[in-house]
Amino acid sequence: MSRPQDPPRRFFPFGNPFRMLSPKGSDLSPWLLSLLSDFELLLEERLKKLMPKNKDDILTLSWMKLAMESLCETHNNINTLITELQLPVSDWEEKWVDVYLNISVKLLDLCNAFSSELTRLNQGDLFLKCVLHNLQSDSGEKYLQARSSLDSWRQHVNANNPRIENCRAVLDSLVKSLSLPKVKNSPKGKVLMRAFYGVKVQTVYICSVFTAAWSDSTKDLFDLPVSEKPSWSKVFTEMQSVVNDEIRHMLSSGRTTILKELESVDASVEKLSPMIQDGVDPVEDECFRDYVMELGTQAEILSQGLDQLLEEVDSFFKLTLSGRDVLLCNLRSSDSISGNAVGEDVD
Repeated sequence: MSRPQDPPRRFFPFGNPFRMLSPKGSDLSPWLLSLLSDFELLLEERLKKLMPKNKDDILTLSWMKLAMESLCETHNNINTLITELQLPVSDWEEKWVDVYLNISVKLLDLCNAFSSELTRLNQGDLFLKCVLHNLQSDSGEKYLQARSSLDSWRQHVNANNPRIENCRAVLDSLVKSLSLPKVKNSPKGKVLMRAFYGVKVQTVYICSVFTAAWSDSTKDLFDLPVSEKPSWSKVFTEMQSVVNDEIRHMLSSGRTTILKELESVDASVEKLSPMIQDGVDPVEDECFRDYVMELGTQAEILSQGLDQLLEEVDSFFKLTLSGRDVLLCNLRSSDSISGNAVGEDVD
């Protein structure tokens, strides 16, 4: 306890940790600042987890799954924040609602594109299963069928997906909404829009990485400049730099794919193809069996990874969709109470 002669203790003994959050003249209360600080610190910790310990982890399906899990957690946090703010939908500025609905429908488009690509890639597993089945026989005819299946697999995984190609335009439109909004006369609105800013930055960046991974193009990769105000900005900038540099290095090295598990399967296919083409020499028979086993192992790892990532993308889709539904239901309820039809201008 403080002695009588001690000077009064300040609320924050080591200085105000919200100084960076609360500019001069801010009307944010300690409670609102605490809500915002908690949200941004959680986002900062999440971004730290996406900083790969090893560059080889970048664009593995496990890293992409972690990134999608991170997005789901962030979007869950923004829903929790909205509840804690107790900001009635009727108090939302019309432009906030428009921004939210516009962004969410674009996220649904991106989720559909990602799901279609993951499903398409996983369909290639059927060709690999045919290869492995046919290679269990010593029949020359079966080897010919295996070679045909390998060719079909190559054509399948290297085909372009129009939905992924369309992601660039969607991401470009999202980037235009990334500015940190200025809100007047609404302390809760300031907190909400500041938190939404972090959500949008993380979401746009992760989606751009996914798009670049499946398009094998650096033009789909963004270097997002971010405001220095949020506590997570430094971590995000560092993570973005490390990940982008490695992806650009991979793409400039002439690799056929930058998705690590898919690259491992392709490497196994490259080993087997000439042996199937020219016929297996008895001397190479043991080596051949090893390559077949290796292909089976790598194909299984790829298939499981694609399935797990697809589950996370589906979870993100459902989370985004449910958020839209809740907002629209609340808007209809609010408009019904006020006697206005949905979409009617309210003074």
